[in-house]
Amino acid sequence: MRNTRQHYNDEFKRQTVKYIQEQTKNIPQIAEELNIPEGTLQQWMAKHRKFENEPLLTPDALREKNRTIQSQAKEIADLQEEIEILKKAMHIFSKEKN
Repeated sequence: MRNTRQHYNDEFKRQTVKYIQEQTKNIPQIAEELNIPEGTLQQWMAKHRKFENEPLLTPDALREKNRTIQSQAKEIADLQEEIEILKKAMHIFSKEKN
């Protein structure tokens, strides 16, 4: 017996994601209920879910945020090093001369 792949249109996927978001059940339960593989539902959730007043992060946006965070972390480390150098210089120049 040959298994045929089921194809769903985008509107069905969006409605299914909306249904999942409105339910108190978890994805495995809904997958069993709808007879759709759990992995497929998770992919649909990643692609089609929407939150009110909350933008969906795309992989590109997430990568950009990570780059920004890494850049800021490097800048913080540089500034902390600079502060330490200035503290040492201040200590050296504030000593009384004999």
